[in-house]
Amino acid sequence: MEKVRGVLTSTDGRIDAEELVQRLESLSKFLRLVDPYLPDADLVAAHTLVERAGTRLELSRDHTVVALAGSTGSGKSSLFNALARLKLSPVGVRRPTTGAAHACVWGPLEPANRLLDWVGVLPRQRFIRESALDGDDEVALRGLVLLDLPDFDSIERSHRLEVDRLLGLVDQVIWVVDPQKYGDRILHQAYLSQFQNHVGVTIVVLNQADRLSTQDTETVLGDLRRLLEDDGLTGAPVLATSAKQPGMLAELRETLEKTVADRQAALRRLAGDLEAVSEPLTTMIGPPAAEDEVDRATVRQLTDALAASSGVGAVADAAAGSYRHRAATATGWPVLRGLRKLRPDPLRRLHLGAKPATDAISTDIVPRTSVPEADAAQKSAVGLSVRAVAGRAAAPLPPVWTPALNNAARSRIGDLPDALDRAIAKAELGTDRTPLWWRGVGLLQWLFAAAAIFGVGWLVGGYAVRILGLPELHYPKVGEVPLPTLLLLGGLLAGVLLWLLLKPLVEWGSRRAKHRAEQQLRAGVTEVAREYVVAPVREVLNAYAQAREALTTVRSE
Repeated sequence: MEKVRGVLTSTDGRIDAEELVQRLESLSKFLRLVDPYLPDADLVAAHTLVERAGTRLELSRDHTVVALAGSTGSGKSSLFNALARLKLSPVGVRRPTTGAAHACVWGPLEPANRLLDWVGVLPRQRFIRESALDGDDEVALRGLVLLDLPDFDSIERSHRLEVDRLLGLVDQVIWVVDPQKYGDRILHQAYLSQFQNHVGVTIVVLNQADRLSTQDTETVLGDLRRLLEDDGLTGAPVLATSAKQPGMLAELRETLEKTVADRQAALRRLAGDLEAVSEPLTTMIGPPAAEDEVDRATVRQLTDALAASSGVGAVADAAAGSYRHRAATATGWPVLRGLRKLRPDPLRRLHLGAKPATDAISTDIVPRTSVPEADAAQKSAVGLSVRAVAGRAAAPLPPVWTPALNNAARSRIGDLPDALDRAIAKAELGTDRTPLWWRGVGLLQWLFAAAAIFGVGWLVGGYAVRILGLPELHYPKVGEVPLPTLLLLGGLLAGVLLWLLLKPLVEWGSRRAKHRAEQQLRAGVTEVAREYVVAPVREVLNAYAQAREALTTVRSE
């Protein structure tokens, strides 16, 4: 395969129909991918081509639609009648005689009717070129559908619009110019220069050449070729014709016969349209961009902002306070435990740390927390971080994708507060774990308390016996200290000392609990960041990557 003037052809210059269809399918895929993200106005031409190409390829490939286009007075209708060898189209000299195209079909009319319906030629303007007298002379053109278009410079705007519409549908265009107006600015700037991707289906004829001498004809043809080169139509056939002299139509007729025999005009036209439409699309696609274009540093910055706005620091501090509270309740002096239990757990104040009810688990309902709402500065930091994610993703892409990435990053920002609250509520903060050493220390504290209580009871019993006048009790002694007194003071002092000795261990444990809570909370916040901000951005990046691949197939580069 090789590329000639932007159109992919085989080595023999023919368009491969299957490959053309594949390229059109790739363009359709490209449009499906980018439609949600890119401006509609930039994609209208491509959508139109996909729809038009699909219809044209479904219709008759045995017919070639060729249009005669020209200005008022160029002799276009006379040339149409001369090629048909019948007077089919009315001839006007200065003013347009009709705003509707006329069609002449070589061969049976019925097979071409669906094609003409699609092109938009009225049934009463359709003619059949079949004759028992000269049928053999016309057989080489069987399959040709020749259109005589309205004048493109008509004073009637509807006529000009009809010309523009038909020029977008036909397979090949024969531009008819005359010796006086072949350099017309409107012809070259508004029409011919727009067909530079369609050299293979463009023919320019200098009509009314019978009015010029041979030398003048060559001069005008040379100047016309120069103008066509300026229009980007280098290599387009340029012929001299005259409707009044049949001999001057031989070359044009031979060209049409070759076009009909090749059955390539429709494919060449669509290939040229595909090239013209896809060329502007290349500005929308730049270098490759992977889904993970959003780097870890950017995600970390977003996580930091979301963690601050969702109160991760306050919850982590509460987790540390909860650890100290539970440790004191489990290992403190038993008499004071009841009083400590009256104080609320710091996590419970935030409605955190409680195990969800069974029905909540089954329905995936997470109770709301009481974590303070983010302030203005924290909300602003979140906004900046979200924009940073979009900005980082958009960095390697063409600017046209920036709005789509910004919109994607912010698409679920309204759901972030609730999502973050649920993530914090579901975080495993370790409140359901009771260290074994708490139980051991708690048992010792109960033993020390029991010793102190037994000592008190023993001393009280001794005083009661004395008051009642009963025989005085003699307390066993340890050294000089009565055993009941030793039990009372020893139990109290041992309990206090044990708590003081364990206090550093409790503080260390609370720091670990805070660190563990921060890790769990940040993990949840990171998941929210990825799901609600990064994932939509990656969807756009994935669409970009697939669209880039599809456009590469369209462009065949």
